[in-house]
Order: sequence, then structure tokens, then C-alpha cells
Amino acid sequence: MPGPLSGFRVLELSRILAGPWAGQLLADFGAEVIKIERPGVGDDTRRWGPPFLATTGGEDLGESAYFLSTNRNKRSVAIDFSHEAGQKLVRDLAACCDVLIENFKVGTLARYGLDHASLAKRNPGLVYCSITGFGQTGPYAGHAGYDAAVQAMGGLMSLTGLPDGQPGGGPQKVGVAVADLMAGMYAANAIQAALIHRQQTGRGQHIDLALLDTQVAWLANRASSYLVTGKIPGRHGTAHPNIVPYQAFATGDGHLMLAVGNDAQFERFARLAGHEEWAQDPRFAENRARVDHRALLVPMIASIMGQRTTAEWLTDLRANGVPASAINDLSQVFADAQVQDRGMLRHLPHPQHPQLPMVANPVHFSETPVSYRHSPPLLGADTAEVLQGLLGLDRNELESLAAQGTIQAR
Repeated sequence: MPGPLSGFRVLELSRILAGPWAGQLLADFGAEVIKIERPGVGDDTRRWGPPFLATTGGEDLGESAYFLSTNRNKRSVAIDFSHEAGQKLVRDLAACCDVLIENFKVGTLARYGLDHASLAKRNPGLVYCSITGFGQTGPYAGHAGYDAAVQAMGGLMSLTGLPDGQPGGGPQKVGVAVADLMAGMYAANAIQAALIHRQQTGRGQHIDLALLDTQVAWLANRASSYLVTGKIPGRHGTAHPNIVPYQAFATGDGHLMLAVGNDAQFERFARLAGHEEWAQDPRFAENRARVDHRALLVPMIASIMGQRTTAEWLTDLRANGVPASAINDLSQVFADAQVQDRGMLRHLPHPQHPQLPMVANPVHFSETPVSYRHSPPLLGADTAEVLQGLLGLDRNELESLAAQGTIQAR
């Protein structure tokens, strides 16, 4: 079955993570995504390693794991649009597309006539999505934005990590580039909304999406708590600011995450812990009281959790409907029966590897399934095919453009 976005064509003028993540989501949903890369260089992340894809003998093949993670189902067209001829090629391609995604600094593409205002004159139905660090307006609009800086500026690092004063305390960034990833998610969502609007009106539009705005938006309940109370929230490590006990605990042989979500679950946990009286104690019987008496309750729980192994605790907790989980490393994640059953590991043939392992898209459509059509492309792998097929260039024209350094074709 074709994907839900089958028939839509996307021109991706983006690199690193936020823009490519949005492009890959749209591609997984069936859109044709044409990724424009600079000849001889490509997306910056092609060189972000190690690790790089390697032969079974360990020979480095030059394709980074980072690039491979976010460029599935795309076609690579290598065009240098600092050349006038390259600018024309991109403009001609944009005229054939429904969507354009770019993440250049504000004003950069306008210098080449590739900004929204210029391209919309020829293609008024174009949905043009600009992803920047700080947006198209405001005092920081001209600044470059990077995930770690945005995690810091947008408040996330003030909420992540152990409290000050504890060993290892202090602000921490999240272990993956969540500001970039969430910006990509918002971008894909906004693009699809704009396409629905276009179907209704025939008009495209410009989407202005900033990493900082995205980071502030998905502070979610933590931001709401601050806005309602005026109190600046702190860091709680693995603990939840509004629920107790809801954090990681050391066991006799490791750790587990205990996630007691309501009073009935706490009563069952107290019984398993050998302290039924906790559920009757006015200091602990209700969640609000447990939050108020966190400093008293958590050390008591910690001393008991260390008396049994992780497996022993998980067996009893799950049997009694108390949410808890092992804290897995990535080898354990991909060996997990649930992860395997859900098909979260996929293998795609790659020009340099017979079965390239990739993390699957998590969406399961009942009628229009996600498709895994091809692996991340080599640089310029599709230049000739796309320029011939969409723009009608012949072999002589391609050879001339390649000789000028305007394009790279394999």
C-alpha cells in the first residue's frame, strides 16, 4: 500500500538533524524527498564520526552512523547553488515540489534567490519550512543555534540532572539532541497541516520554526507549574516533581525505575515492601502528602529496594500491577522481546552494506503503512536521475554542469 504522503514531493535543503529528521519522517510516510547536498562535501553529518559504517573486516567506508540515522528513504542530488547554474537548478526543482525544508541562517538563501518570497512567485502552492535556532524575527534571529545551546537557553538543562549539593549535581543536557529532534517533529506536523490548508485553498505558506521556541513549548507541565505558581522548578534527577515514589532506585545488583502513579499502586507497593502501614500513614497515604514528605519516604524505600535483586523486584512488582522497569543499555533495548515484536529494528540494503541496521519509524498505520524503500543515499547518488527525470536535462548538459563543479553525479 502507498504511504499516506505518497504523491507529495519534498525538496530538502537542510543538514545536521532537525531538518533531516523532518524530511525522514515525511519520507517514511511515503513522500518523495530530494535532498540537496553540496558536491564533494554533502551533509555535515556524513563526516560526524566515528563511528562510521565499516566492512566486516573493520575497513572504514566513510558513511557516518549519525548521517545514516536520519536520511533513510531520500534521494541525494549534489548541487552547488553558490553557482548561478546551481541556483537555477534548485529553483526549477522547487517549482516541481510541494514542500521545501531548509535550515540555513536567516537571509542566507535570499542571497541566492531561494527564499520563500522568491520561490513562491513561481510556485504559489509551495509549503516552505524554515528551521532556525531562533526564528526569522527577534534580537537573536541572525545567530546560529545548536541543540546543546538551546537546551541550556530554553530551560531544559535547569530541569535535568541531580540537584545542586548532591554528588554529581548540576545541570545536564539530555543524552540525545532532543531540541533538534522535537523541532523536526514539529516541522513535520506543521508541514502536513499546511498541506491540508493548501488542499482547501490552493495556497502554500511559509512556516517559521525555531529550535528555541520548540524547546520552550515542550517544557509542558514544568513550564505550566512555573507560570501558575511563580516558583522556579529545580532538578530532581530521575525523580518526578509531582509524584512520589517515581524515580530510579538501586537494587541488590543494579537499578530499576519505580513509577508509582496513584495511591492504589502505592498501597500494593507498600505491601510488597513489607510496610503495609505506609499506606495508612497520613504522611504517605495520598500522593500530595508523599510529595510533601519526599525526603522522609524516599530513603526508607531506598533501604528496602537494595535488599533484593532487580529481577526479583520486577517479577513481584509487575505481578501486582505496580509500574516498574529495568534500566536498559542499548544492547538490552534491542534484545528486548517487546522491541523486537514491534519491529523497531529494520535492515535495509545499502550500497556499502548488504543489511544496514536502522531504527524503525514508531508509527503503525492500519491502512497506509510506513515504507522502507531504500537506505540513506551516497552523496550525489541520484543527481543524474532526478535532473533528467524532473528537469529533462540530457547527458551533455549533465556532463557540462559536472565539469563546472555545479553538480556531482555518480
